[in-house]
Amino acid sequence: MKTDIVFRVGGEGGEGVISCGEILTLACARMGLEIYTFRSYPAEIKGGPAMFQVRTSRELLLSQGSEVDVLICFNQEAYDRHAKDVRKDGQGVILYDSSSTKPEEGIHALLYGIPVSEMAKLEMRNYLTKNIIFLGVLSKLCGVDFSILETILREKFGKKGEAILNLNFQALKHGYQWVEKNLTKKDDCLIETRKGDNRLVLSGNQAVALGAIQAGMRFYAGYPITPATDIMEFLARELPRFGGTLIQAEDEIAAVGMVLGAAFAGVKAMTASSGPGIDLMTEFLGLASMAELPCVIVDCQRAGPSTGMPTKTEQSDLRHAISAGHGDAPRIVMALTSVEDAFYGMIRAFNYAVRCQMPVIVLSDQYLAQRTATVRKPDVQQVRAEEILKPKPGELDHYKRFQMTETGVSPMTVPGTPGGAFSATGIEHGEDCELSYEPDIHRRMSEKRWRKMKLVLQGPDLFRRYGPLDADIGIVGWGSSEGVIREAVQAANAKGYRVAAFHPKVLHPMPAELGDFIRSVKTVIVPELNVTGQFAKEIRARYLMDVVQLNKVAGLPFTPNEILEKVEEVCGTWLKQTHKV
Repeated sequence: MKTDIVFRVGGEGGEGVISCGEILTLACARMGLEIYTFRSYPAEIKGGPAMFQVRTSRELLLSQGSEVDVLICFNQEAYDRHAKDVRKDGQGVILYDSSSTKPEEGIHALLYGIPVSEMAKLEMRNYLTKNIIFLGVLSKLCGVDFSILETILREKFGKKGEAILNLNFQALKHGYQWVEKNLTKKDDCLIETRKGDNRLVLSGNQAVALGAIQAGMRFYAGYPITPATDIMEFLARELPRFGGTLIQAEDEIAAVGMVLGAAFAGVKAMTASSGPGIDLMTEFLGLASMAELPCVIVDCQRAGPSTGMPTKTEQSDLRHAISAGHGDAPRIVMALTSVEDAFYGMIRAFNYAVRCQMPVIVLSDQYLAQRTATVRKPDVQQVRAEEILKPKPGELDHYKRFQMTETGVSPMTVPGTPGGAFSATGIEHGEDCELSYEPDIHRRMSEKRWRKMKLVLQGPDLFRRYGPLDADIGIVGWGSSEGVIREAVQAANAKGYRVAAFHPKVLHPMPAELGDFIRSVKTVIVPELNVTGQFAKEIRARYLMDVVQLNKVAGLPFTPNEILEKVEEVCGTWLKQTHKV
């Protein structure tokens, strides 16, 4: 039986597609299985195509998968949109609402038609129970634990009264019994309970919030924007428990201004937004750099410029994160790679911020932000939260906030420190905060501010490398594509290709090891979810070496097969060139 299964639920926003996927995900996780989700939904209130995908297995999962094993279609549009993604070996499964959907003839999949709409309307007398009926179908057909589903429904609907709860119980049972009476299982998709270990089920945004709290963040200011809002909503519940404060500001400009005010007061502070909001924060990035204030800004990237596609994913804010602003304003740019890395990555981000006394931009994206996965329970004893460099007692006699040092980092006081008063101004200044327009002071202070960047590259966990040391093809990725690339590398090596991957977690400044990796292989492929190849251009500019771009700009993440196909294309090109010679 196949136990590594990709489920996809497709339908219309408002039909309970996302809710169905979330309940299925939670049930699989409680069965002790690994889970890895991906969702896509309309940005408009009026509705539109919605999709929820969950991959589940007894083994570690690195990606959402390349093909769908079990497709659940709520309507004809869902069938038309997603049937092409079902595995092509004839063992893929399509569950469809036979009341409203007519599958095409000759499709290479196992079809199960269930009159879900008819059952919901005539027997449940509530059309909204369609999603729960489908869950009952999955319970009987694919082995999703029925008792766990009942428990989740009780948790979800128990507060809405016995009538609503019993209606959902009946819908779940009705779907289960319908399969029992009417279907004969023809497929090989079956999940089984595994004895679970100490795992958590978290989304990327939840992991970001928890990592920030563990790092000592105690002030958050933000403004709602998809797909970053979940961070603020989670922190609104949890941050006060740790003595922290959260403010929903009137806009993103006010939010980042409040964050810098908190940083000036000695509090670890952050905000989060998406591309449009990060645009508005750009001027304050310059102030944070000039006043040498530590802060963390999370950018949950979404597709396109302007409003773009708010609920779709992309990696197109890199150039803005590195370069936006005027006057050579230094900042550190990181990219989170997975749900687990989101927790530890936020701790690193705050450590970089206080170590270098400058803003840190952390790049996430919709794919990672709203992805749910099982992760190992963090070992908080193994992480250390750094604190700001403070003046020694003797340094307060003639305190110089921006004192020239070898590293560029100067001791920082908090308001109220006797003898430690200083002015955090955006105007150029000398060591003791006096405003200055002298050329020599501007040169020295500019060099001081940039000198701090070197401290980033002295730390551990700057990158990950996968694959053989003597690889012919190197893949350099960044951000949330790490697991997808890792799975593609495994598949490529299993086919006999010599492929390795390098995945930097700090993008600016670039780790020196990236150059070593690029020079060690014959060809470098750079997969990115943007149309121009933003990181590929950074690599060309830094190392004066060409790379092969693999760009996807569809609002959707890469699949392992897409990257594997590019590897095979590159190898095919080599063979053609060899034959010509």
